[in-house]
Amino acid sequence: MGPSIGGCLLGTALGDAIGLPAEGLSRRRQHRVLGELKGHRFFFGRGMVSDDTEHTCLVAEALIRSAGEPDAFERYLSAGLRWWLAGLPAGVGFATLRAVIRLWFGISSKSSGVFSAGNGPAMRSALIGAFCGEDRSRMRALVQSSTRLTHTDPKAEWAAFAVALAATMPADGQAFQSALAEALGDGAAEFLALTDAALRSAGRGETTEHFADLLGLHHGVSGYCFHTVPVALHAWLRHPNDFRAAVPAAVRCGGDTDTTGAITGAIVGSTVGEAGLPSDWLGGLVEWPRTVARMRLLASQLAERGRVEHFTSIPFAHTLLRNAFFTLVVIVHILRRMLPPY
Repeated sequence: MGPSIGGCLLGTALGDAIGLPAEGLSRRRQHRVLGELKGHRFFFGRGMVSDDTEHTCLVAEALIRSAGEPDAFERYLSAGLRWWLAGLPAGVGFATLRAVIRLWFGISSKSSGVFSAGNGPAMRSALIGAFCGEDRSRMRALVQSSTRLTHTDPKAEWAAFAVALAATMPADGQAFQSALAEALGDGAAEFLALTDAALRSAGRGETTEHFADLLGLHHGVSGYCFHTVPVALHAWLRHPNDFRAAVPAAVRCGGDTDTTGAITGAIVGSTVGEAGLPSDWLGGLVEWPRTVARMRLLASQLAERGRVEHFTSIPFAHTLLRNAFFTLVVIVHILRRMLPPY
């Protein structure tokens, strides 16, 4: 059985939502403030998502509208990113912000990206693998288009491709490493050494927190893709069929937790499918207008592989309303973090 598009998309959302309340917290502070990661803690026991899921939904929409043709995909994704930024999201990576502003000023999508190895491309690439992983050349072209829109450092593209590739494969570390090395070549030796370290650590039964320590990430995973992606891959390889274990394993490492959670959730979700996702976590998402129902619709339309005749966009006013509410909740979290326990 191939990768699950619905499991990948909804897994992204759940991993993002579980990780979001811990965003930016050290491991120690995360444990003191949030305790065990057994469910949603963002809004009165409910979950919401951040830019990781929003970008993944934009990728889904662009794939649907372009039928997976890379040049058309790039046009639709660049338009989606422009209007996403216009909706005033509460969190935007600096490289993505600069790139999308450049798009708004009329710079071509071929030249809009900035030199950065941030997490933006990796957090939205798993769905590309779930969509067309059987066609590695097209997957590579789509990952390249998605990456270079915002990030031009080759490191960002290698990391994004690794996430897309993982979403197409069973959790066989050796097979994954072999396929990744064949695709990336000798130029990506540093990144390949990190992914090899992840599979070896997972094979020894070490926790994802221990692996993060081996990378020197004692205080949390940074926004650098060479930190985030190996940690997420480790959590996948340690818990390939256990979503409830995999996502918290990544989030407990601290730092950029919504992204490590989202990437891990996307990869594991593509394996286990929607049936393998925690139903209580799905029921606890209170997102609007990107509801669980809409994500399921996007997944079903993606599965049509270009045969969708009508596509309904989200009204821009709905996006503004949602982001205003989300920003208020984020401000409450920031104020809460000023209080004990420290």
